[in-house]
Amino acid sequence: MLLRKKVLNILRNAREASWVIASVSTKNKNRALVAMAQALLKNSRYLLSQNARDVSAAKKRNLSRALIDRLTLTDKRVKEMAESLRKVAGLKDPVGEIIRQWRRPNKLLIKKVRVPIGVVGIIYESRPNVTSDCAGLCLKSGNACVLRGGSEAINSNLAIHKVITQGIDRFGIPSSAISMVNVTDRSAVKVLLTSPEFVDLVIPRGGEGLIRKVTEISTIPVIKHYKGVCHLYVDKYADLKKATEIAFNAKVQRPAICNAIETLLVHKDIASRFLPEVSRVLKDAGVELRGCPKTRKILKSIKKATEKDWYAEYLDLILAVKVVNSVDEAIGFINKYGSNHSDAIITKNRYIADMFLRRVDSSCVYLNASTRFTDGYQFGLGAEIGISTDKIHARGPMALEELCSYKYIILGSGQIRT
Repeated sequence: MLLRKKVLNILRNAREASWVIASVSTKNKNRALVAMAQALLKNSRYLLSQNARDVSAAKKRNLSRALIDRLTLTDKRVKEMAESLRKVAGLKDPVGEIIRQWRRPNKLLIKKVRVPIGVVGIIYESRPNVTSDCAGLCLKSGNACVLRGGSEAINSNLAIHKVITQGIDRFGIPSSAISMVNVTDRSAVKVLLTSPEFVDLVIPRGGEGLIRKVTEISTIPVIKHYKGVCHLYVDKYADLKKATEIAFNAKVQRPAICNAIETLLVHKDIASRFLPEVSRVLKDAGVELRGCPKTRKILKSIKKATEKDWYAEYLDLILAVKVVNSVDEAIGFINKYGSNHSDAIITKNRYIADMFLRRVDSSCVYLNASTRFTDGYQFGLGAEIGISTDKIHARGPMALEELCSYKYIILGSGQIRT
C-alpha cells in the first residue's frame, strides 16, 4: 500500500509538471538541456563510480555479455550522452508548429498545431544512457516523463537522474517534469501501467519479454519495439567488397544493439564467391555462423541453422546465413521472419533496389549501407526515445515530432452553425 501511494504521488506530480512544461519557452528548454549536458560532464567521475557498482553486480549474477555491454558506461559514452543533449537543444522545437492551416467559406480559420502528448512513461532495461536521452527529448518536446529503469542499472540511473535534474527549476521547469520511480520492486511498474489518469503514453525499451509483459498489463497506449531481427541481403548484382565491409560492420561493430544484423541472405549466383571471403572476415572477429543446407555446402564447417535461428535476436556474435534464389525470396523471407525493424540490400541494380525498398515491410530499409545507422543520433534527430516497430502513431526512431500529438485551433469572428 505504501509503495502504491509513493508511485501514485510521483505520477501525480509529473502530471502537474506536464501542464507547466508544455508552455516553457524554447529558449529556456534549450538552456536547461545545455546545463544538463554540462552537468553530466562535470560529474562524470561520480557517474562512472555508480555505474561500476552495477557492472560489478551484473558480473556476479553472471548476466549475459550483451547485457553487460549495454549496461557499461565509459568516458566516451558519458560524452556521447552530453553531446546528445546538446544536439537536442540545437533542434527545431516542434511545439506550436502549425502543421497545416486553412480558411473555410464561412471565414473560420482552422489550424492544426503540434502539441506535447503530456506525460510519457518510459520503462527500460540495462542502458543508462536511456535516462538522459529520454529526459532530454521529453523536455524539448514539452512533455513530462516518468522513468523506470531496470534493477540491474539502479545506481547508474539514479545518479544520472540526480545530476541532470539539479537546478532545472531555474529555467522554469519543475524537477518533477523528469521523474524517476526509484524503487526496484516490480509492483511499481504495474501501478505506473494502470494509471491512465496520470500517464498518457508508455514506451518500453528492452527485451521482447519486457515489451510483451508491458503490453499485456498496460491500460495506457503503448508504442512497441519488440526486437531487432535485422537482415542484410547481398544481391547477385552487389559490389562484393562493399558487401563484405557492410556485413562486417552490421554484425560486429556493436552486436548487442538492436540494429545489428542477425541474418545474412545471399543470392545463389554469387554465394560461392562471396561466402568464403565474408565468412573468413567474420570468423576472424569471433562470429559463429549457422547456415542453411546450401550455405553449408560452401562453408562445410559451420553449424546447421534451425527454424528457430531465423527468428532469433542473438544480440551476440552469432549470424544465421541463408542462400536464396531471388530478390523475391529474400523479401518474402524478411517479411516472414523479420521484426519490422531494419533491413538492407546490397546491389548495383536500381530496379531490384527499388523493389526491395518498396516491398520490405520494415520501419527502416537501406540500400548499400549498414543497418547500424538506425539510431536517432545518426539520423540527425539528436537522440531517440525508442525505435518503434509499430505503424501507429510513430515508426522507426522516435524523436521530437513523434513525442507530439496535435490539436485544432479554430479562430472565428462570431460564426454560428445553421
